[in-house]
Amino acid sequence: QAAADPMSSSDAPEDGPRETSSVSQNISDADAFKILLEMKMKKRQKKPNLPSTVTELDTEDGSKVYVVGTAHFSDSSKKDVVKTIQEVQPDVVVVELCQYRVSMLKMDEKTLLKEAKEINLEKLQQAIKQNGVMSGLMQMLLLKVSAHITEQLGMAPGGEFREAFKEASKVPFCKFHLGDRPIPVTFKRAIAALSFWQKVKLAWGLCFLSDPISKDDVEKCKQKDLLEQMMAEMIGEFPDLHRTIVSERDIYLTYMLKQAAKQIELPRASETEPRKYTPAVVVGVVGMGHVPGIEKNWNSDLNIQEIMSVPPPSASSKIFKFVIKATIFGLMGYGCYRIGQRTVQFILAMPAAQSYLQKLTEIRSSH
Repeated sequence: QAAADPMSSSDAPEDGPRETSSVSQNISDADAFKILLEMKMKKRQKKPNLPSTVTELDTEDGSKVYVVGTAHFSDSSKKDVVKTIQEVQPDVVVVELCQYRVSMLKMDEKTLLKEAKEINLEKLQQAIKQNGVMSGLMQMLLLKVSAHITEQLGMAPGGEFREAFKEASKVPFCKFHLGDRPIPVTFKRAIAALSFWQKVKLAWGLCFLSDPISKDDVEKCKQKDLLEQMMAEMIGEFPDLHRTIVSERDIYLTYMLKQAAKQIELPRASETEPRKYTPAVVVGVVGMGHVPGIEKNWNSDLNIQEIMSVPPPSASSKIFKFVIKATIFGLMGYGCYRIGQRTVQFILAMPAAQSYLQKLTEIRSSH
């Protein structure tokens, strides 16, 4: 930082040696880049001491990818991420997030805990407006699962991603990439894979999830992410759903890691300096449940176009959508009717109304 942002003469003490400030001012951009790059390379360990949760993968051009398998609600996973980034000093950090969930990187733990616990009608309406009825409901049901774990553990999800974001910012010339498939695509493809009754059964299971979870349970799940393990238990009888939520995202994450691991251009101080390329060092931060799939797909030629398409809604989806809308409007209509009925009864029970009705009765009797 001292090399990149030299102290100006106005900031120097008046009675201090002027040689120091003049030397710092004379450091060129090229020298500054060189110093930062040397600092990074010195910190980068040839044989890094890595946690047991890290899987090392290589590319054909010599790049290295260190995949940190994490549990999304684990303090131990946060430490694993920090240690890995410090040891390998990566050029790119890739995390299992998409643009729709990137906000969790900027929120503090307290705000996230509050957000996770407050699942209300407004959020449901927003999710439906953004993703459609079926995908919106699926998103809210999965948020309920996450909120249930949050409430049980008192720990907000995504801590390992926030640590990765902070630590990556400390590494010179390190880029930060979002590596997960957009969540609306995943939900829409998941919904399309289910029949009408499968959707009802899944929604029922998610709505009544209430099993207690301990921190020990989380650490036991270091070999398989807790949230995805809970989902796997619930969707075990729906192989198509497992394919869209887990297997397809394994392919997408692998593709993004391989893209990040392409040879990188070394930083240049000026446009006239010749371009130089070097193998990349990448750290991937993903749920432990995705690591076997990433290893399996690593040496395959991947095409993500197919898993990015959203199929048209099936007949069962249209029926389910109609039933949901009819139920919502029916409940709203019944609510208005009950409120109206009670309001009328309340008004008629008032003394003034009773007196007025009595006078009307007397007038009618006299005629």
